[in-house]
Amino acid sequence: MSRKPKILIVDDEKNILNTMGICMESLGADVTLCMKPQDVLHLIKENKYDVAFVDLKMSPMDGIEVLAEIKKYSPSTTVVIMTAHGSIENAVVAIKKGAYDYLQKPFSFEELKIFTQKVIEYNNLVNEIAELRQELESLQWRGEIITRNRTMIEQLDLAARVADSTISVLIEGESGTGKELVAHYIHQRSSRAEGPFIRVNCAAIPEQLLESELFGHVKGAFTGAVKDRRGRFEMADGGTIFLDEIGDLPLTIQSKLLRVLQTKDFERVGENITRKVDVRVISATNKNLDEALKEGTFREDLFYRLNGVRIKLPPLRERPDDIELLIQHFIKKYSKGNSITISPEANKLLKTYRWSGNVRELENTIERACLLAVNGIIEVEHLPEEIRTKPEQYAISLEEVEKIHIKRVLQIAKDYDEAARILGIDRKTLLNKRKKFSL
Repeated sequence: MSRKPKILIVDDEKNILNTMGICMESLGADVTLCMKPQDVLHLIKENKYDVAFVDLKMSPMDGIEVLAEIKKYSPSTTVVIMTAHGSIENAVVAIKKGAYDYLQKPFSFEELKIFTQKVIEYNNLVNEIAELRQELESLQWRGEIITRNRTMIEQLDLAARVADSTISVLIEGESGTGKELVAHYIHQRSSRAEGPFIRVNCAAIPEQLLESELFGHVKGAFTGAVKDRRGRFEMADGGTIFLDEIGDLPLTIQSKLLRVLQTKDFERVGENITRKVDVRVISATNKNLDEALKEGTFREDLFYRLNGVRIKLPPLRERPDDIELLIQHFIKKYSKGNSITISPEANKLLKTYRWSGNVRELENTIERACLLAVNGIIEVEHLPEEIRTKPEQYAISLEEVEKIHIKRVLQIAKDYDEAARILGIDRKTLLNKRKKFSL
């Protein structure tokens, strides 16, 4: 929160009011002190408070009644009930009626300071989530592509402009960035939207079967070809074919694909009949095709046929402003109608993680966390270990990793010969490394 948090303190003890006011002003808060609980209604109608600390035992209105007034007229205010020892049961009742937490008296200045920082952080997160949910509603026109990142929006705008054309589109991006979603986005905005959308993962199909998958075969064309079979291009006639991981396409198939792009015709494997198709081609790759061209593993003429329009999707680490949006989107998707929120600590870890697996990794993480959050709150312990682990714990050299590993093996092995076998090196190399690392 860039502005000062506004805090209301309601207590009929003047000394407590003054002490709490000094503490919260030291945190940079804008504080309002109220000794008369009956004045709260006027205050919350005139001001918007982020947090309210309310004493439980007051007169003529008690803390439960004040809580009800605040929740009725200012539901976004986070309320904390203050209670003396012996009144905890009533504080629990207050939490059930909408209070965030309770603070037990007496408390120290430092304890109040830490507690208040926690409450402000929680209020910030709740309000940010509410704003993001509103924003998510306005983003529904992009379907499943959730973004407010400028680069991503520019690429989607480009995709929308070329959607209703026949030009080939090449989508580049790391695994998990949403290349197939963008391909669907283009297809749905084209005049071919009512036609088929056929996906082919070029990396997942063995080379000897790929030609048959793409173009089909006739009975007897090869061992196992017991009947005629249509290929993916025939299936996509009148629609779109999405060639995923195009960078893994073998050179032998590249020449056949080039012909289809040039002439719009092909033959099934084992057949001499030429067949015509009307297909829009969208391809995608997580590889650097410019490097593949230099290395000679990808045909230049095919590259230029596929690269009519080039769309580059940024990785999630370059879209930090999208992470919070996506967290809320996936919580809503996997909560199965239940009310699931996320703790500030868990939220902070998700926002600072590098996400090498991009949006797909984030989605899998939230799906898992929603399953584990049986109490309705995603906590730090519901996140995978690699996200919970602090980055500095990985900040050691490969040499240091090797030293630690050799040391551990030497501790469990009965002698140097066994240790060398476990490590996959000869005895002399082990002794040299032992000397080098002073083990």
